[in-house]
Amino acid sequence: MFIVDTLILVAGVLILLGIVSSKLSSRLGLPVLVLFLLVGILAGSEGIGGIDFEDYRLAHAIGTLALVIILFDGGLGTSAEALRAAWKPSLLLATVGVVVTAAITGAAAAWILNISLLEGLLLGSIVGSTDAAAVFSVLRWGGVSLSKRLAAVLEVESASNDPMAIFLTIGCIELLLGRVEFGPGLLGLFASQMLVGGVLGVLGGYGTVWVLNRIELGAVGMYPVLVSACCLLTYGATVQLGGSGFLAVYLAGIVIGNRRLMFQQGIRRFHDAMAWLAQIVMFVTLGLLCFPSRLWEVSGKALLICAVLIFVARPAAVLISALPFRINLREFTFVSWVGLKGAVPITLATFPLMFATPEIPMHAALIFDVVFFIVVLSAIVQGTTLTPVARWLGLECPREPEPPVSLEINSLRQVDGKILDYAITENSRAAERLVKELALPAGVVIAMIVRGQKVIPPQGITRIHAGDHVILVLKPGTEPLVDRVFARTADQPSAVPRVIEFPFRGTVTVGELQEFYSISVNAPPEASLDEVMRRELGPERIEENAVVEFDALRFRIQKLGSDGHIQVVGMSIFPVADEAKAPEAPR
Repeated sequence: MFIVDTLILVAGVLILLGIVSSKLSSRLGLPVLVLFLLVGILAGSEGIGGIDFEDYRLAHAIGTLALVIILFDGGLGTSAEALRAAWKPSLLLATVGVVVTAAITGAAAAWILNISLLEGLLLGSIVGSTDAAAVFSVLRWGGVSLSKRLAAVLEVESASNDPMAIFLTIGCIELLLGRVEFGPGLLGLFASQMLVGGVLGVLGGYGTVWVLNRIELGAVGMYPVLVSACCLLTYGATVQLGGSGFLAVYLAGIVIGNRRLMFQQGIRRFHDAMAWLAQIVMFVTLGLLCFPSRLWEVSGKALLICAVLIFVARPAAVLISALPFRINLREFTFVSWVGLKGAVPITLATFPLMFATPEIPMHAALIFDVVFFIVVLSAIVQGTTLTPVARWLGLECPREPEPPVSLEINSLRQVDGKILDYAITENSRAAERLVKELALPAGVVIAMIVRGQKVIPPQGITRIHAGDHVILVLKPGTEPLVDRVFARTADQPSAVPRVIEFPFRGTVTVGELQEFYSISVNAPPEASLDEVMRRELGPERIEENAVVEFDALRFRIQKLGSDGHIQVVGMSIFPVADEAKAPEAPR
């Protein structure tokens, strides 16, 4: 038997154990990363597996590749809306917050471990960032559901603060090795990391979209692979040019995830699976590096450092970063508590082990063991208590039920349409209404209704109940209005977008516009749009493109039937001088 055969067998067993541990995590209330690490520790030289693994360079390579995949998948799942809502506080937390955390923790570590201040700051820099893999696993796949804004702040911060932690870590090592001087050298390194990483990340994202939508590949399965190749290319090119590859792949993922792509759902599912595999491999590999006996030796001092990090450094960083945004006390408390550490600190802790030399010794092994202890303790203490803390603070939101079925249309060209799945709740306007009563815009069709395990073909007399999943096929541009009918009241837009023409059937009544969209027209509620247009225009002016205006509203005849009736009316909303006349959304 070749050695590669044995390695494949061991890898399969470890990955399988990682998957089983992820299934147990929800029942035990532990974050999956803790169980993945535990699998690696048990398989290590001091565990039952007896695998002797102490190759820090290989572990760093595996960790880096895994983080690239995880951050890219995180970018794919970050909506532009969430980014717009969260980028300001997230940016401060990802930069100023990391510096404050590193400084306070580093000063405490230097005193507690009796090492130099610069080595203490190196340790503080390593644990200064929250971990994207850990935060994503808890917020997206774990047991806590938060408001979209708060979840976006935490996710964007965790995905974007790694470059600052890496910069501080490399900067401290360079200072220890005497390669750079404090001041202009460090500032130049920081500017290069952020500027090059940001520019190439955005360019890489748009370039991937351009290529993906214009190339024809023989097999559907090649499209996700092409996107992965572009992700790796973006990272590699950015690092070669002196930028932050992690920042670049995250930004590239955001750009790609918010553009229209062929096989978009397939690409998302593929990279979700890749991110899970990357997490398993990364945490199991890092677990193999752990020596429990060494962790026990540093446990007392590491516990003190971890206490400073959790209860002093992280709250101070959040307080300073959040001051301009006036977040309330409950949000401040929760964001302070979500300082989860994960793979990034352990991966960064391998840097001193790789760069230390006999001429310039560093307490590399001590730093690695303390960091490993802090990561495990942070994951156990903070990760297991996120849901109880969110409930105690009143920040937990109802989690959307997972759709029992999914529907996707694959095409070798972009199609002018979209498929959405709405989970109907009791406060949805569509709840307990007949399909024919919904007054949907033209170009919007209910494809199916899923109730429990049953698929119900929609008819006009089909009643929609709370708990149903309604799957719709719609034309681009109609989504804001469709959200008003099917989404939860809390998730509906605060105002109808303006200067966009929404198509409605001519049979839709004025009362239905008011009931479902909070749009008022100066006409009897029972009058249809066909009747309103005929009344305002007169019989001689009924023709396509004829327009009727009501203050901020403009109705245009889009399509006439062969019998002369108005089949489709386009409605546009324009800004007016007196905003009180403009239609408003319900409060």
